[in-house]
Amino acid sequence: KGLFSSSSIIGSKVGPRSQGSGLVLLFHKMGEVDGAFGDWGFHKGGNGGFTQVLARSARSFGAEITLNAGVSNVITKNGEAIGVALENGDEIYADIVVSALDPRRTFLQLVEPRELPTDLVDGIRNYKFQGVSAKVNFALDDLPEYPALPGRKDIYRGFLNIGPSIDYIERAFDEAKYGDFSRRPYIDACIQSTLDPDMTPPGKHVMSCFVQYCPYKLKDSTWDIERDNLGDTVQKTMESFFPNFSDLILHREVVTPLDIERTVGLSEGNIFAGEFLAPQMYFFRPAPGWNQYRTPIKGYYQCGSGTHPGGCVIGGPGKLASQQILGDLKRE
Repeated sequence: KGLFSSSSIIGSKVGPRSQGSGLVLLFHKMGEVDGAFGDWGFHKGGNGGFTQVLARSARSFGAEITLNAGVSNVITKNGEAIGVALENGDEIYADIVVSALDPRRTFLQLVEPRELPTDLVDGIRNYKFQGVSAKVNFALDDLPEYPALPGRKDIYRGFLNIGPSIDYIERAFDEAKYGDFSRRPYIDACIQSTLDPDMTPPGKHVMSCFVQYCPYKLKDSTWDIERDNLGDTVQKTMESFFPNFSDLILHREVVTPLDIERTVGLSEGNIFAGEFLAPQMYFFRPAPGWNQYRTPIKGYYQCGSGTHPGGCVIGGPGKLASQQILGDLKRE
């Protein structure tokens, strides 16, 4: 039950017994990889390898990709988007501008709110993020070992789910309700090097731990202060299941919700670009009446995880947005 219920809380500030968690469970169980529903896929080279494949494909169709080019704002004229201004002062002009950033950045930071209808501005200001997820990555000298399965090195090609029961996960959520991170956290770990040996030197391994609950806003501290404490907590939890775990660690990286916001640009570190619960799903995403990928500014469109159908690496928002854009261009 613990394993099954864990899919109901991924990336969301809810416990398995919280109202609305069933929709989160449904979303994740609908995910499909090579005909297997409810499964997760791993791309060779990780997400970095996946983005390189996308980049090569895009360039083969004539796309130009510019890196390290943060956008400061969308340039508008007479209610129409005509390009973007970069943080370095450069300007790029285009007939169509598409934002895959989260709704807060798309509507309240890249454009002036006064250019938008009041109902949309109010909806985005009320849009909840509440990131609760963190990552702790380990470089390991060898594979860990279950005490009950000594010598078994062939069992690590799937996920290691540290959520023994519904009560365990619910208790982990209790601490987050009051602004603290879980001292016995839910952990979904993957040793990617068992699937892709090219990620590490021979005999070495990397383990990625997805961790909940780690609220973006801590009540009595900050993430810059608590980063190492979170890493120690995750390491101690893994040690309780793998008694030799700490002896295997060569390096540890802790990625807090604040780090996710700073590095990836996801507001409040929410991995779905906004809380993924009923009031912000389907035709409510990102706001009632604004779920069809258009914005009130002509030529300015939205996509990304902050739009339907939501988060995970599925390509759905981009595909649906592109269909909307192509349809509008044909009508013009």
